[in-house]
Amino acid sequence: MADGYVSDPKALRALSHPFRWKLIHLLTDRGASTATFCAEQLGESVASCSYHLNMLAKYGFVEEVQGPGRQKPWRLTDRDQGISAEGLDDEGALAAEAAAMAFFDQEFSQIKERMRRRELEPDEWRRSIATNSTTKFLTADELAEMRAEIVEIFTRYGDRAERPEARPEGARPVRFFLSTSVAPEK
Repeated sequence: MADGYVSDPKALRALSHPFRWKLIHLLTDRGASTATFCAEQLGESVASCSYHLNMLAKYGFVEEVQGPGRQKPWRLTDRDQGISAEGLDDEGALAAEAAAMAFFDQEFSQIKERMRRRELEPDEWRRSIATNSTTKFLTADELAEMRAEIVEIFTRYGDRAERPEARPEGARPVRFFLSTSVAPEK
């Protein structure tokens, strides 16, 4: 991983499997979890979850941690993953594209499912759940500055993922999806 971005073509191919993104999201929300727990939550077999967790471990995305008794929970090695095709040959760039598309498919699927369930949430949560879309005219430097400011806000609450004791009562996993793109030049 260079500059926080996954750029190894083999690791990118490992991320191109849609189910692996489901596992990554589950471990992000729930923390260290066994293959059995993952199977129960995702409706897959334990063998399938174990296989995909091992593939993610092979490329350093997850690792086993000591659990109670014979349990072997898995946890993310890094909660922030970025995908980059920069500096890759054509085959590597295609692997990066496949990994990004698998990520987008999982992310959008999760967003749609959570939005469908919005009305089932208590009032205080419904008022805060939203989607926003906007277009601004910015320079590349302004875009980089704005993105850095938004990421800084995200990091204020970063310690709560690994330290449940830092979470205030009633805190739940809240997913933010930030995407910046630029229109092609005319």
